[in-house]
Amino acid sequence: MSLLSRRALFAGMLQQPPTPNIVFIMSDDHASHAISAYGSKINRTPNIDRLAKEGVRLDNCFCTNSICTPSRAAILTGQYSHINGVNTLNDSLDTKRMTVARRLQSFGYQTAMIGKWHLVTEPQGFDHWQILPGQGVYNDPVFVDQSGRKQYKGYCTDLITDFTLDWLGARDKAKPFFLMCHHKAPHRPWDPGPKYKDLFADQTIPEPSNLYQPVGRGLKMRVGEDTTERDLKMKPPPGLTGDALRKWAYQIYIKDYLRCVQSVDDSVGRVLDYLDANQLRDNTLIVYTSDQGFFLGDHGLFDKRLMFEESLRMPFLARYPREIKAGTVNTDISLNIDFAPTFLDFAGMGGDGAMQGESFRQNLQGRTPPTWRQSMYYRYWMHDDPDHHVPGHYGVRTKTHKLVRFQSTEPEWELYDLKRDPREMTNLYGKDAELEKKLKTELTRLQHKFLDAP
Repeated sequence: MSLLSRRALFAGMLQQPPTPNIVFIMSDDHASHAISAYGSKINRTPNIDRLAKEGVRLDNCFCTNSICTPSRAAILTGQYSHINGVNTLNDSLDTKRMTVARRLQSFGYQTAMIGKWHLVTEPQGFDHWQILPGQGVYNDPVFVDQSGRKQYKGYCTDLITDFTLDWLGARDKAKPFFLMCHHKAPHRPWDPGPKYKDLFADQTIPEPSNLYQPVGRGLKMRVGEDTTERDLKMKPPPGLTGDALRKWAYQIYIKDYLRCVQSVDDSVGRVLDYLDANQLRDNTLIVYTSDQGFFLGDHGLFDKRLMFEESLRMPFLARYPREIKAGTVNTDISLNIDFAPTFLDFAGMGGDGAMQGESFRQNLQGRTPPTWRQSMYYRYWMHDDPDHHVPGHYGVRTKTHKLVRFQSTEPEWELYDLKRDPREMTNLYGKDAELEKKLKTELTRLQHKFLDAP
């Protein structure tokens, strides 16, 4: 090679941006409508909002199975539950299964998993892991790592953040890294940390417009009727029933939930500050999301599972100054099975044929591919579990409508016009045969595409 050719090659290498780091922060059950960047009317999340101001906010990011363990497996594998084998809370992730962490590790990334794992088996594909056993607890939690179990004094959200920053400080700074920081909060039973135990004490949190909607199908997720003494940290006043009970319980429940969220927001701020202070801002893709949405009294409910919007929608905010324009909003339909292929794309790796999701790297840049999906498929498998009594169901969501079929319960079908009825209060099934036929055809197409045959 001539001297001129070597100089040209060297110049080209200098122009190539370094392989980006990836920081993935995920909370548990944090609904997007409890984030002020998404227009929350009940709380402020200034640090999570920084990601929206300095990056992109996805408005139509959805989970494919709205329950903790299956969603985590979908994120790691890029596959639907029926493909990766994690359909319910009781299923474990096969330790031999390929994951985004394994792929990135094989590509030279340092990999770390800190916080809530909740997949039964030990993490694979991580150089370092420090996880909560099972669900974990909020106060003085036990963590498990490669050397065993140890209890730590303090509040879980703060400790997970401490461990995350410790790992960032001790990492091999010559290598790119993939870091998963998973919070327990704001999962039930919503125990606030000491810093925020009195937040909102003198306030009345606005109620959702459908808080007093009658709840059918025998669901055991009703605010008031089904929130426990452990959830509320007290017994209801004697004789309180019906709407009065729901009104009373909602204020207690939602305040504790939001107090837990506030600690998560602090954590996001600490991680952002570390990246900025250590010259990692420009070359790090940082994401904030939750494993699914959550009912904040919507439809009179708490918890998730159902295909209603509040449960289905995931927050997703990302910053990567090299590619993502600050303050942008994307409304394309993206799914949790897309996360893994997207991270592989940012890392410069080829696609994984076993993954069913698609990279939305271009979407984050504001360049929607012409063949991008116009609908999504959802399936919930934990039929009539004893604690929540939610029927198994599956459905299709387009940009304008949603069709859901329930297992062994009436009504069997529900159809919603998401433009005219965004709160999903009026079931239109049986009123538009042509629309129903069109949506059922799309539902069947997606079931065949994703190899699911109910």
